[in-house]
Amino acid sequence: MTELYIKDIQLMDQTGQLYLAELWVKQGKVAGIGTDLSPLVSDKAQIIEGKNNLLAPGFVDLHVHFREPGFTHKETIASGSRSAAKGGFTTVCAMPNLNPVPDNVADYQHIQQLIEKDSVIQTKQYGSITKALKSSELVDMKGLKEAGVFAFTNDGVGVQSAGTMYLAMKEAAKLGLPIVAHTEDESLLFGGCMHEGKRSKELGLPGILSAAESSQIARDLVLAEATGCHYHVCHVSTKESVALIRQAKEAGVHVTCEVCPHHLILTDQDIPEDNGQYKMNPPLRAEEDRQALINGLKDGTIDCIATDHAPHTAEEKEKSMREAAFGIVGSETAFPLLYTEFVQTGIFTLKEVLDWLTIKPAQVFQLAAGEIKVGSSADVTLLDLDTCYHIDSADFVSASSNTPFLNKQVQGKSRYTVANGQIVWQEEEK
Repeated sequence: MTELYIKDIQLMDQTGQLYLAELWVKQGKVAGIGTDLSPLVSDKAQIIEGKNNLLAPGFVDLHVHFREPGFTHKETIASGSRSAAKGGFTTVCAMPNLNPVPDNVADYQHIQQLIEKDSVIQTKQYGSITKALKSSELVDMKGLKEAGVFAFTNDGVGVQSAGTMYLAMKEAAKLGLPIVAHTEDESLLFGGCMHEGKRSKELGLPGILSAAESSQIARDLVLAEATGCHYHVCHVSTKESVALIRQAKEAGVHVTCEVCPHHLILTDQDIPEDNGQYKMNPPLRAEEDRQALINGLKDGTIDCIATDHAPHTAEEKEKSMREAAFGIVGSETAFPLLYTEFVQTGIFTLKEVLDWLTIKPAQVFQLAAGEIKVGSSADVTLLDLDTCYHIDSADFVSASSNTPFLNKQVQGKSRYTVANGQIVWQEEEK
């Protein structure tokens, strides 16, 4: 294992104050934190010059799509994990809408082998709730837990049957594992491709009702209370959803949830034309929804930020919103967008944003991540908070670059990312 000596860095304390420090990494672990560690470090250690940049815990993303196996023309475990590393992420949770779906032990173990071979960061693979992501037959949850599954989700589609969801939650509660839900009642979609509102009418495009999301959350919260299951809601996007989750938390239901950067930053009014790059699921909502998401983060209703990194080819996105694939990439843009839009404007503190990207998501699933402390895995990212640049598709490490944020000027980026004591991303010096 590489021995690292990271000099001239700033660390953040529990109050959000920055202080000068050094970090010593040995055998994949944080071996020391102090102001002069040089007497402890061997002459074989690799030195990283911190240049007074902020060293943060490696980011934790509960929601990525790496597309392998089955869709490697969009992304692979290798390219997706490097994309995450470039964005400062050292732990990610990969969704199971793959081919084959990891709905049995053999296919799950095959994906695990691919991850061990190709991922440069810690990648945890979800198991599916049901066979083939259909809403009928449950997977062998006990067998998948024994094989290493940490949580179950059908992300990409909502579980349409309340009976199936009830049985899934009952079994998951017995096993002590979370049910993670993409909430979408398909009977309320009506062929929609963007948020149902004034802008969808102006563009002549079919809308997606807010109720398609919130009605299924309401159903699931009742089931979660009845079963005692830990229920985690993916990519919350509407004010009604936030209100329901807030009410359920106050009532003692074990519910957690995440929000994506794009839903915090953009609304349907930001869609300039019928452009597939703005098509995502859930869609960009109204300004009142965006404000509810911001308030939900502030008051703790929303637990953390996740990217829903969803790569697609240019051919799949460069078409009308009616036909384009749902989803945008997010691993490489999440931190600079959040820092630029919210920290620089004083809406969130830097500590809040870092917490929502590190310790908070780690706590949701009790992951050993999100902190810098002696003895912990050396998962860190060195953040240059001063550099301004434009988001450029030519700079993407991901195999795809589908995002409406191309050409946007942002500030802040990861110079180095270290996972398990190994340098997995290093920004080229210019």
